[in-house]
Amino acid sequence: MGFAFPEDSLFLGFDSSTQSLKATVLDGNLTLVESQTVHFDSELPHYETKDGVYRDPNEDGRIVSPTLMWVEALDLLLDKLKSKVDLTKVTAISGSGQQHGSVYWKKGSEVTLSSLDPNEKLAPQLKDAFSLTESPIWMDSSTTKQCRELENAFGGAIELARVTGSRAHERYTGPQIKKIFETQRGVYENTDRISLVSSFMASILIGKYASIDETDGAGMNLMDIKSRVWSKIALEATSPGLEEKLGKLAPAHAVAGTIAPYFVNRFNFNKSCLVIQWSGDNPNSLAGLTLNTPGDLAISLGTSDTVFGITDEAKPSLEGHVFPNPVDPNCYMVMLVYKNGSLTREDLRNKYADKSWDVFNQHLEKVSPLNGGRLGFYYKEHEILPPLPVGYHRYVLEKWDEGSLDEMKEHEVEGFDPPSEIRAIVEGQFLSMRGHAERFGMPNPPNRIIATGGASANASILKSMAQIFGSSVYTVQRPDSASLGAAVRAAHGWLCNEEGKFVPISQIYEENLDKTALSSKLAVSAGETETDKALLQKYTLLMKKRLDIERSLVEKLGRV
Repeated sequence: MGFAFPEDSLFLGFDSSTQSLKATVLDGNLTLVESQTVHFDSELPHYETKDGVYRDPNEDGRIVSPTLMWVEALDLLLDKLKSKVDLTKVTAISGSGQQHGSVYWKKGSEVTLSSLDPNEKLAPQLKDAFSLTESPIWMDSSTTKQCRELENAFGGAIELARVTGSRAHERYTGPQIKKIFETQRGVYENTDRISLVSSFMASILIGKYASIDETDGAGMNLMDIKSRVWSKIALEATSPGLEEKLGKLAPAHAVAGTIAPYFVNRFNFNKSCLVIQWSGDNPNSLAGLTLNTPGDLAISLGTSDTVFGITDEAKPSLEGHVFPNPVDPNCYMVMLVYKNGSLTREDLRNKYADKSWDVFNQHLEKVSPLNGGRLGFYYKEHEILPPLPVGYHRYVLEKWDEGSLDEMKEHEVEGFDPPSEIRAIVEGQFLSMRGHAERFGMPNPPNRIIATGGASANASILKSMAQIFGSSVYTVQRPDSASLGAAVRAAHGWLCNEEGKFVPISQIYEENLDKTALSSKLAVSAGETETDKALLQKYTLLMKKRLDIERSLVEKLGRV
């Protein structure tokens, strides 16, 4: 490395997620020093949340979290860290916040923020700082009306996506703000500043309102992703005076401020400790998984399957999301979210593989790749991508092995034999991921794939992933990739500030990646033989056919 972090320096990353607040501490070699967690339900039971949230019994789809709970969790987590780590050595802090959640600061609250008494805890001092005491979060789906109105203001969903990176989504912050303006006008008028969860937590740490970073700001349906400024059309369609309440945007690698005196005096932080812009949880995971080059792809195989990667060019569409890249202002992060992930795989395992993952894998290996031209679409939950209702659809293709998409006619069937069902769900999910990722400008094949989440431990599933994408697959064991990524971003932001300019994040780990907390291991090599390349070509045809059938299903059953 052509630079050196200050001697004995530590970097602290937080992750303010739906159910907990986590912290990860790295040293100057980016090796793990400490991690701590505060679970909201069990450690802050007086808020009476379930899974960190309130579900409103009187309004369908309204899901919120008590804002003050996040404040109290920070107090509690810093107490835990103080007993384990010398916080005077923390050189920089950054953080991750659940995306799309919003916080409403009451008028005059910045004065309160800037004059906190270090002899008192945070929560009692900030309990009256909010014009709205419950924060709408990403699980909220009560803003369908506002979504349609916002899309109409742009002349349609595709134009809104072109400007802001996504069509209107109920969980996005713009529609949430619009709903509050329309239904709680007094709350809106008494609001001095609207923060995202990420900029809210950063604000507490610096003792004044922090900017929203450009990457997390893209998850609001309010920002022009190419010019990195608030969209005038979106602001006017949402509520009057909104730009002043949002404040200015900042790059993710920028310094939000130095740590507030409260934390110096109460927790022994160094007064020169920098707070780097916080960002969203998915962008921080991208940093924690070391995705830093266009063509890199990560696939998280969890309750919901998530695909995110880096691309040079933004190509927004009606599906998925485009954000400015949190670790490189010159390119973009693309993200696809599938609601039917591990629980749907588990459902088919229970039905067709004796409730056993070993049997599931035996079935998967028993059937040759391409599944004899059998395609399956399995939606245990109402799917986001594509927008389709609950239901299972199975097709057998004619002339699937003859290399012609035109002759590859499909006919629907009631079901397959158990091994074919298992291969159909695994192949179907990866074919969909590949097809939609390529629509977003991801190259074929990707440079590399990093697989994470529970199913990334399954070698049979990863083998199929490598064959369908034609790319080597690496695995990591990082349950806290968002807080880890935040700590890495803290180190990166410190370096950018030190250099007085943006520097590539890879500079902080590229020469000793294997010795850091960021190392990954090769799980499956990309096939290099002529047979492997021929198989990839056939999967390409199968992928195109799947997208054709998917389009027909959406026209028949879903919302275009």
